[in-house]
Amino acid sequence: MNFSLKLLVSIFLSALFEINCFSLTLASSKSSSAVVVVYHRFNEPAFESTSIRLEQFKAHLSELKKNKYKVVSLPEIVSSINLGRDLPDRTIGLSVDDAYRSFYDIAWPLLKAAKMPVTLFVSTDVVDRQAPGYMTWDQIREVQKEGVTIGSQTKSHKHLPLLSLGDAKMEIDKANIRIATELGKKPSLLAYPYGEYSSPVRQIIIDRGFDAAFTQSSGVISSHLDKFALPRFALNERYGGIDRFRLIVNAMPMMVTDVLPKDPFLTNNPPAFGFTVDPIVGSLKRLACFASNQGKLSLERLGRRVEVRLASAFPAGRSRINCTMPGLKERWRWFGVQFTVP
Repeated sequence: MNFSLKLLVSIFLSALFEINCFSLTLASSKSSSAVVVVYHRFNEPAFESTSIRLEQFKAHLSELKKNKYKVVSLPEIVSSINLGRDLPDRTIGLSVDDAYRSFYDIAWPLLKAAKMPVTLFVSTDVVDRQAPGYMTWDQIREVQKEGVTIGSQTKSHKHLPLLSLGDAKMEIDKANIRIATELGKKPSLLAYPYGEYSSPVRQIIIDRGFDAAFTQSSGVISSHLDKFALPRFALNERYGGIDRFRLIVNAMPMMVTDVLPKDPFLTNNPPAFGFTVDPIVGSLKRLACFASNQGKLSLERLGRRVEVRLASAFPAGRSRINCTMPGLKERWRWFGVQFTVP
């Protein structure tokens, strides 16, 4: 074979490889996945770390009204993932934690007018106490009748991994009883308070028959992930700008398996963090991981396996590792884990 023919064959094979990679990437964008966001307070500037400004929230809803997005209820997202049904590209789920009064006064009227489904996660103690700034049971019943899904955020919103297993069970069971008593049925979805959980806490959720549970790790839901530790992007004034919002709602799943450590409640700190990426994602050369207060991390790539090396231990409390890489059509793949250090 002369040089010219070898060159043509090489070019052809390279082009064929690129086409196959593109086809795989395109197929992965149509797989069952969804981005779920979580809000807390609305237009409460005294609580900027948990509040979103009204103009920011309106901008989010305006973006989601575009035809390329499909806002779907969390129960439908969970059901589709569990059954392996494809969801539309750019499926978005909306959730709100804590049942603050500003959801009832500000957010729900806008969501109802936009016909966008939302799940409200409720901690029952503050509602029972009729605490200022929170919704009442009558208001929660009202929004439920109007289409809001009600989930549990336990009885008193405590740090579940720090409790004894008996106390953690009580937090979950008593909330289930109160919600069933007030609303007619027990919740099928749970949001971990502060996004924190441990392997024993996760097992309690499974044993209680929940369909899924949500964290506050950043990332995109897909069938590759544990349905009792599903990620949500948390939004507030600082991280609620429209550019970041567009980046989030256009994100794609990283499609990872074999994530270590299995328990995000750390007993070994820093953790030996690693995961395996599905071949359908393609090359990992542009994958990068970042940790809270440590910046970009050192990675070791062993084929499809990625081992992440931290420079130092995490401090007590909550810390995160987020891993991202460019995906199809300037969209980003995103996978994150929130760790809790006792």
